[in-house]
Order: sequence, then C-alpha cells, then structure tokens
Amino acid sequence: MVYASEFAEGFRDSAGFGWEVDGWPKHNWDMLLQNKRQELDRLNSVYSKLLDGSGVQFMEGRGTVVDPNTVEVNGTRYTTRHILISTGGRATKLDIPGAEHAIISDDALELDKLPKRIVIIGAGYIAVEFAGIFNSFGSDTHLVYRADRPLRGFDEEARNFITEQYEVEGVHLHANSTPVDIVKDSEGTFSVQLKDSNGDLSTIEQADTVFMATGRAPNTKNLGLAEAGVELSRKGAVVVDEYSQSTVPSIWAIGDVTDRIALTPVAIMEGMALAKTLFGDEKTKPDHLNVASAVFSQPPLATVGMTEDKAAQELGDVDIYTSVFRPLKNTISNNPGKSFMKLVVDAKTDRVVGVHMAGADCAEIMQGMAVAVKLGVTKRQLDSVVGIHPTAAEEFVTMRNVTRKIRA
Repeated sequence: MVYASEFAEGFRDSAGFGWEVDGWPKHNWDMLLQNKRQELDRLNSVYSKLLDGSGVQFMEGRGTVVDPNTVEVNGTRYTTRHILISTGGRATKLDIPGAEHAIISDDALELDKLPKRIVIIGAGYIAVEFAGIFNSFGSDTHLVYRADRPLRGFDEEARNFITEQYEVEGVHLHANSTPVDIVKDSEGTFSVQLKDSNGDLSTIEQADTVFMATGRAPNTKNLGLAEAGVELSRKGAVVVDEYSQSTVPSIWAIGDVTDRIALTPVAIMEGMALAKTLFGDEKTKPDHLNVASAVFSQPPLATVGMTEDKAAQELGDVDIYTSVFRPLKNTISNNPGKSFMKLVVDAKTDRVVGVHMAGADCAEIMQGMAVAVKLGVTKRQLDSVVGIHPTAAEEFVTMRNVTRKIRA
C-alpha cells in the first residue's frame, strides 16, 4: 500500500519533467486489494514449500502449553525437549465509548473502499505510516495523538522534521489530544470527540473511518504459559534472558511476544541465534545493538544507532552533523518536500554512533550505513569516501562542518 500511494507524488511531480497528463489518474482500489491478496498467497505458498523442503511437520490449529515438555494442538498432545513461543503481537484499542466502531491495522488492509475522511488515533510508526498512505491516496486524513509530536523514541530532530513534512503534505495533525468517545450518526459516519491538554473539547465530524493504532500487546493469552510456570511481564510478554530462554528452562521465546524489538528481521535474527544455541553447539546471544529500522512514512524515516539525546547522556561529548535540503528531483518538479540527514559522532573516539535520515530512499541508504556503524566506522573514514553524484546518499560523506558540539 505504501508503494501504491507513492505513485501519487510521482504523477504530481511528472509535470515538472515535461509529462502532460489529461486529468488526474484514476486509482482502482479493488485492483490493489486483489493484487495484494495474490502476493500474500504467493508468499505463503513459498514459505509452505520451504517448510516442506526442510522436513518440518506443520500442524494448523490452536496450540496450548500443557507442561514444560508438552504441547496440545487440536486435542492431540506432543512431547518435546524444547518449546518455542513465537506468537507475535496483536493490535490493541483504547478503552473509550464507541471503540467498537474503530478499525485496527489488520482491517485497514481490507477496507472495501478508500475512505473520504479518516481519523487515525496513535503516534507510533503504524499510525504515521497509514496517515501517509491515506493522505497520498487523497483521503482527508486526521492524525490524533496525546504527545506534542509523533514517533516517540526516534531522534528529536527527525521527529520534528517528519511532523513539519506531514503538515506541508496536508495531514491534519491533532497534537496533545486524547480521544474521548466515538459516535456513529444516522448517516453511518462517525464523530470523534477530543480533549486537549487544557481540557478543552473539540470534534472531528463526518469521518467514514476511525482507525486505532494505539499499540500492540504480546499474543500470550490462553496459551497455558503462566500455568506451566513461565513468567510474563505486566504487558503479558514472555520474560526471557539474553539467550531467549524463559523462566522455564525448556521453554524459549523470540519475536514480538518478548517485547524486545518488534521488527520481523529482529525475530529472524533471534531465531537464528536460538538455533545455534540449541542445535549448533554454539551458545549464541541475539545481538540487539545497532539494529537499523525504518518508518515508511511519506517521506520515510530510517535510523541506526543512538539518538542525539541518548549519545549525549551516555557518552557526554558528542559532535552533531546535520543537513536539510531539497533533492534535485524536487527542485525541478517544484515539490516542497525536503530531506533530512544527521550523523551523531562520539567526540572522544570519532566513532559514528548514530545515523538518521528522512527522505526518498532513506531505508535503502540506511542498510549500507548500518553495516558501517556495526563495524565501528569513524567520521574521518566517512570523510575519506568519494561520494556518488548526484545522489542524496553522498551527503553522508560530504558533511564536513559540525552543526553543534555537545560537551559534558
């Protein structure tokens, strides 16, 4: 859906490059959903074949843990030396009147039609991504969140940049606002009442879709884990040690169900480490240091390593390099969109400890930067690299002047 929505910007920008199109291109929502389902079916088929080819016995049904070495599936019990819990997470809703009228992320991928007006409640990456998607498709998009800015936990400058760009793109941002209730009217549309930080009330009216992206919870309910002696956190996550072992020695857990880093590649990495620990005669800890990630907002945001605040807190002396610019493609097309790039450098060692970027292709660029950060690249080494011109990526090896110095 991100790919599909991004074409809107391409159509808009094409005029600056001489393309003449009569009217605005029409989007076929049903065709998008059909092709999306076909691709999911294809991927599921690929995974099934991989399991078969690896000799994995696949059982479809509800599984519960009976005891530390027994699992029951559809009434049949299986005994085993090890049990792995990798049940992921589920979307949660706010406990407010009318919450039953709101959809969650799973529903958003199967809407019958594109909303004319949508209210998205939340400030995390799912809320921000879908706000970008629906806004680009032309929906009147409202993003509601309790904080002053979305994307808590990301670098503060990057958060500011995404917020500013969403305002430029026309997303209606309702900061410092808490939803009070959702009311369905006689015409089938919804009104969402909000309370701001001063206690004042306001209402977003005539929304045909209300979408809650207010967090996720680990999928541990009714699995029999607590009864088997497995410790669960207050949020319901499986508590594990540095090797992904639960408080019951024969029961292990990886992925979102552990509430560590909720990213698919991280779960895969944790699984590979566990396979080495259990069956490879090589006790291996999953490495959660310097994990790169991306928010597929519009513009997208990608990051690896420390934020400026964390680096200042942990290292004391930090040098910050930043650049904000309009890419060549945008200047020619008169697109107001900008790109943001940032390096966080340990001033004592010259090591680059954080890289942040918002703008086109940032996720692709960040994968390479993640390798460099993982291997301990220094600012001097980046400066020695010849850039590829004209690209946005070359900015990372041409930022010579420090923006500010932070000293303990």
